[in-house]
Amino acid sequence: MTGELNGRRVAILAADGVEQAELEQPRAALEDAGARVELLSTHDGEIQAMNHDIEKGDRFTVDRKVAGTTVDDYDALVLPGGTINPDQLRRDAEAVAFVRDFVDSGKPVGAICHGPWTLVEADVVRGRRLTSFTSIRTDIRNAGGDVLDEEVVVDRNLVTSRQPGDLPAFNAKLVESIAHT
Repeated sequence: MTGELNGRRVAILAADGVEQAELEQPRAALEDAGARVELLSTHDGEIQAMNHDIEKGDRFTVDRKVAGTTVDDYDALVLPGGTINPDQLRRDAEAVAFVRDFVDSGKPVGAICHGPWTLVEADVVRGRRLTSFTSIRTDIRNAGGDVLDEEVVVDRNLVTSRQPGDLPAFNAKLVESIAHT
């Protein structure tokens, strides 16, 4: 159904090294549903996407720096993966605070693959059920999260998926979660 997200603003928070499919496909699904999507990053200019962490993908223009933005500016947040991207975000205090504030607000937050690493750094997974790429599941457990090996997991305002192969289910559940808020 198109138009179910008309008037909604969604932030995608990403840095250099973002997995290209995990940026492009959720953005397309959200825009197709009528949302206005902005790419936030830790710096102005462009970010370099990657394909499978080893091949350079496209460059994407940053709409706004995360510093100076607030949860009130958006209705939902998406955290794509790629191993380098969330590692960059975890080292940026403004990005971590933005993610923490977003989860605490109760607004929908989608994270896929390595994207939940930023949720771990923001200390918002304790007592929550989620999924992720296999290599960061120990980090999630150590941070108090309950990891499930499922295509998509929804726990209150968190929508998580494991890998690019889960994007169709992730995108559908993300749109649904935003539409029902």
